[in-house]
Amino acid sequence: MKNILYVLLVALAFTSCQKEKKIAFIDNGKVINDYQEKKDVEARFQKKQEAFTKKFDSIEQMFKLEVQQFQNNAKKLSQSKAQEKYQELGQKQQFIEQQKQIEAQQFQQSFQTEIDSLIVKVKDYVHDYGKTNGYTYILGTSDAAATVLYGTDENNLTKTVLDALNEAYKK
Repeated sequence: MKNILYVLLVALAFTSCQKEKKIAFIDNGKVINDYQEKKDVEARFQKKQEAFTKKFDSIEQMFKLEVQQFQNNAKKLSQSKAQEKYQELGQKQQFIEQQKQIEAQQFQQSFQTEIDSLIVKVKDYVHDYGKTNGYTYILGTSDAAATVLYGTDENNLTKTVLDALNEAYKK
């Protein structure tokens, strides 16, 4: 009986000496989507997207006019000249499509690079925030990947982190 009492006292002493772990969570999706810098990046790329669309709409419109002129004048050309011009127009159309595809791919890669850089920036901020404020863990969750199924509001750092990120971005 004495031994059990000693074991319980020792166990109690060890558990009372352990440091309490500080755990919180953030909603990754909300932080990223409501981060002002991301909104600014998206707005900047939206303008670039509009310019890209206008550019290729204009090129395609000019090409259609060229095709239409060829069709109107095709009757006046010899069959070999008409065939040659038809092949030339086909190659030109292929070239336009390739250029459009290349530029769209470069545009998408550029956008993704900026977004990836933003995500790294947010992760680094959360890491530093956790370290500075003595957190053992800061978990991330989102609608797409709900890793935190329940957490009290006092453990939800989403607004705190988002406000701090936006404030730092303003500077």
